[in-house]
Formats: sequence, C-alpha cells, structure tokens
Amino acid sequence: MTKTLNMLNTIRGSRLEGFYPRGWDLSRIDRCCAMTLKQLTTRSRHWNKNFKAIPVDDIGTPMGDAIADVIEQTRRANRKLAIILPVGPVIMYKQVVRRLRGSATSCDHVTTFNMDEWSDRHGNSMPGDQPGGFEFTMGQWLFNPLGKLTVPRRQRNFATKKNLPTYAKKIADLKRDGALLVTVYGIGRTCHIAFWEPHLADGISLATWKKQTYRIGVDLHPLTIEQNSLHSFNSRFTLIPCWANTIGPGLFLQSDWCIGGAEGAYPEYRAQWQGLSTCVTLQHGPSPWLPSTFMPTMPGRLFFTRPLAGPLLPE
Repeated sequence: MTKTLNMLNTIRGSRLEGFYPRGWDLSRIDRCCAMTLKQLTTRSRHWNKNFKAIPVDDIGTPMGDAIADVIEQTRRANRKLAIILPVGPVIMYKQVVRRLRGSATSCDHVTTFNMDEWSDRHGNSMPGDQPGGFEFTMGQWLFNPLGKLTVPRRQRNFATKKNLPTYAKKIADLKRDGALLVTVYGIGRTCHIAFWEPHLADGISLATWKKQTYRIGVDLHPLTIEQNSLHSFNSRFTLIPCWANTIGPGLFLQSDWCIGGAEGAYPEYRAQWQGLSTCVTLQHGPSPWLPSTFMPTMPGRLFFTRPLAGPLLPE
C-alpha cells in the first residue's frame, strides 16, 4: 500500500528544504494544527494565569473594545498609558474611535509606540504621507478620526531609524512614572510579533534574545512578504519593501497586559492563511524561533476567529 504523502516525508531534496526557519520542528507544528477548538483553548502549563484565548465571530469589535477599555480605565484612574500598537487590523480602530468619541475620553494621557514600519536594508522608512506606510494608515484610521480627543502629536512614536532606538528609554521613563504598558499584536505567518522574525533567534542564547528591544532593517522572510501581499496589497507583492524596522522581545515581553488578534480567513472561499500560526501560538510552547509562542506566557487576551481553529484539514 502506498504510504500517505505529505510535506514531512517528501521535503528532503525539494526546493522547500531549507526554506522554513532552521529552528522549526515541522512535526511539532503539524501536531498543533490537528488540535480541536477545545484543545487549543484549554489552558496549557506555559500559559500565564491571566491569559485567555477567546474564539469570536469577528475581530474588530472585541479588539477595539479591549483597546478602548484600557484607555478609558487608565483615564479614570488618572494613570498614564504606554501602548504598543500594530497598524492593523485597521477595523479595530474604527471601534476604538466609536467608543472613545461616545464616552468623550481624551487621549492626552496616552503615548503610542507603533511596533514596526517598512524600510530599506538601512532602516530608511516610508514617508509619513505615503499610502501603505504605517504612519499614514494610523493617521487615517485612529489619530485623525478622534479629533480633539486624539493622542497629542508629541506622544505618537513611529518606528523610524532615528526614533525606534529611543523606545526603550521612553517606555522605561513612563513606567517609572506609573504608566501601564500594553502591547496590541497580531500573529504573522511565520509566527512573528511585530516584524521580529524567526531567524533573529539564530546563533544567540534565549537570554540575549529576550533582551533585544529593537532591530533596524530586518530582512523579512518570504512568507511575511506573501502574507502581506494577500491582506494588505491586493496580491501586488512588488509594492512591498523587503525590510522593516521593528520592536523586539525586550519590549513586548515586559508588558503589563497584551491584546492579540487573528482573523486571517476567507470563509466565502473556505480558505485562510492564519490558522497554523494561531494553533502554534497557543499550544506549541515558547520558542524564540516562533516569537508569538511567548504571548500566552503574558497576561492578556488573544481573540481569534473560529475558522482558524483546528483541526486544519484539506478540502
């Protein structure tokens, strides 16, 4: 009888051998993808006691509400908020704006730190007014719609070559002043957080990996480019820079609270791209070769749409 064929028993000698990050255990990854929704959301030993994975129907409302909650709560407590933000999913910012305008909550106590930005290999990033750039998108979806309630310009930080190296000190100063540090994140196709890619674990100890607060001009994995071509660039990968500036684990692993989200599915086509990375994030266990696997060790919530849950099976 012919044996079942899959990647695990056919990869040797193929063009994919050596394509995936060196530290990935493909068999272990595959086992995570076979888990059911109940198995994926069952508390694992490595989970923080205050971490919870929550399946949802849509991502924009729960993530937007979670962000608005921390802004309103810190405002009522007269406490500063340092919040590390991704550029998307942008739909969550529509809910943030709706909530904050409805409650008339001013954001003058908030300092934002965008976690990453496209760049060239030297860290030179897109101008703030270039469509597709993260600074431009944040203005369109969050800062401008908030009007008079918005985060003051001097308290908005973007991951430019000049400004990104200042994040660690700015955040440390805010925390010394009593600020709450919150990280909002998505999960990349390579299980990156921000653009902290798996290959950044190569050749260093775990202790060193955890201390790094940023990287200028990260060379992005091809899977990261393809991921973004699907959900941000209408498949036109030629518009996507091959490098990026990003925060590192030395920042997101010191958060007081984390708000994560995953929604990369196209139900009308019975297709998706984010199921594997979500399953691995929840149940693989921490590995610097899979940065998102550290997020369950942090207090917070990870919202993910139900189609991403396993078992992940072919049509």
